[in-house]
Amino acid sequence: MIIYDRLFIGGSWVEPSDPELLDIVSPHDQSVVGRAAQAHPADIERAVAAARASFEAGVWRSTPPAERIAVLRRFNALREGNAEKIAHLISLETGSAGWFTRAGQPGLTRQANAYLKAAEEFGWEETLVPSDPASPVRSVVRREAVGVVAAVIPWNSPFSSATSKIIPALVAGNSVVLKVSPENSLSMGFLAELLERVDLPEGVISVLPADRETSEYLVSHKEVDKIAFTGSTGAGRRIASIAGEQLKRVSLELGGKSAAIILPDADIEKAVAGVKFGSLLNNGESCIAQTRILAPRSRYEEVVAALKELVESLKVGDPGAPDTFIGPMIRPDQQERVRNYIQLGIEEGARLVTGGPQIPEGLEKGNYVTPTVFADVDSSMRIAQEEIFGPVLVVIAYDEEDDAVRIANDSEYGLSGGVWSSDEEHSLAVARRIRTGTITVNGAPLAFDGPFGGFKASGIGREYGAVGLGTYTEYKTITL
Repeated sequence: MIIYDRLFIGGSWVEPSDPELLDIVSPHDQSVVGRAAQAHPADIERAVAAARASFEAGVWRSTPPAERIAVLRRFNALREGNAEKIAHLISLETGSAGWFTRAGQPGLTRQANAYLKAAEEFGWEETLVPSDPASPVRSVVRREAVGVVAAVIPWNSPFSSATSKIIPALVAGNSVVLKVSPENSLSMGFLAELLERVDLPEGVISVLPADRETSEYLVSHKEVDKIAFTGSTGAGRRIASIAGEQLKRVSLELGGKSAAIILPDADIEKAVAGVKFGSLLNNGESCIAQTRILAPRSRYEEVVAALKELVESLKVGDPGAPDTFIGPMIRPDQQERVRNYIQLGIEEGARLVTGGPQIPEGLEKGNYVTPTVFADVDSSMRIAQEEIFGPVLVVIAYDEEDDAVRIANDSEYGLSGGVWSSDEEHSLAVARRIRTGTITVNGAPLAFDGPFGGFKASGIGREYGAVGLGTYTEYKTITL
């Protein structure tokens, strides 16, 4: 049993305002795997006050960038040294399959290194060359910390979401209150332990598990200067309205309903193998999952048959088992949501190729769903338009390439996507036409040097690399 009975506020473990601990329940079998204190508004007040005091004192933001980078490198090394424990904790509390939580650990290293490399090369202060050589005025442009950052993250990939925010926010000199989901109290408690060991100045970082109401209290707080949020589009809209009313800086990484376009010349075997990881990663509980499969009508049944074979071959079960590919949904309500969407697809007239709303046999104790593939799907169907957040794929036929592009863009979302073809240059040309923030060609992994984020209802702003780092700074121009 893992217990966190205190809260990490301003770099220290303190007694919570409410001593009652939350049971952390296994999505696999409903057993209690841990207990943890939860933050309430009184705890938010303490964390924000500590962050504001540390920022105004300037002890961290006035530290030279090279020294801040060195501290974050120490944190990254600590995380790398505890990768196996982190993977285990995430699987335990979220139900994410072990292969996924372990495979994600090197990605966290690449993510952090991209930020830190960008910080080393960042223009923290630059003197501009006057556009008019005869001008007596010169300009010094500085990039300064924005202030107190409220970083709010979801439950599905907690370490990735957390480090994608706290590393650039801290390396830019900000003070941070990280609000995490109650379901992640164990892995995020361990994150706090790692942060404690790198000796950040007092007040600079807090890590608080809390419910949605407490989260809104945090983002509405008058002493918060910037909100960095990852989560649902609905919650993002609410946060954007708060930020707009208070003129807070805000970045939002929201939902997705991404399309994988299989072009007529694609190697179907390779494309479907790519779908295994690009569309069904993390039990399908991923904002970047490419769950709309667009197949040419000339090869449609070939694609459908290959997807059926793939999905039926995947082991569903205990996320801790080495051969499990898909684990349970995180909560019973999420399980029910996905099963309801599967039933909706049947009612909408889509062809059920494999799967269905039934719970997999022998897994009734957990939050399991049966991985499902629908064919003969029209782009107007709700299962093709709404984010399901589970292992459900819809296969949509197209006639011409222009038709494929139109269908891919027929979505309120624009976060991710993919193109499959034997002609890389042609794939690139098609990728340029898709209204989405990130798109891969032939299953290429995400790159952390380039910006990541969404078009349309998938968000505002970008993360990763120099662009992501820049969102945690303000410009100041000094003219002489």
